[in-house]
Amino acid sequence: MLSDLKQAAGRAERPRELWDEVGAALVVSTQQRFEDEEDPQGSPWPQSLRARFFGGRTLTDTANLVQSITHEASDDGVAVGTNVLYAAIHQTGGRIEAKKARALRFRLPGGNGFVTVKAVTMPQRAFLGLDEAAGKEIAAIAGAYLGAEEGGNAGR
Repeated sequence: MLSDLKQAAGRAERPRELWDEVGAALVVSTQQRFEDEEDPQGSPWPQSLRARFFGGRTLTDTANLVQSITHEASDDGVAVGTNVLYAAIHQTGGRIEAKKARALRFRLPGGNGFVTVKAVTMPQRAFLGLDEAAGKEIAAIAGAYLGAEEGGNAGR
């Protein structure tokens, strides 16, 4: 699949168009993960406390994160991601510690007051990455570009 993609990009007159189409497919794939609440390997995300106790979906309370997923294509490739600051801690998981104050203070879901802690550990809830369905979609996109070139319509 990747060799077809590299070959298609290398042979296309305007590879940015190819990368843009690949990026659009990856955005859709990433947004589907929020619907499925699973990582690129198909493993379920750990459920958030808010979703567990009050319903709704993990990572989708305001939908700000899923709506921020975008792509940027160039002749050299494509980047897919978000500019939402808290995205990284969900993608990789990790420990959040108080740095400027003695503790972290959080409002509990459902208006149940506040909690004060020195640190919290966020579970990994990866949403960026290549899953099998996206891989097949990208292979089809690359194949279409290669087929267009062979048919005399290079670079679309």
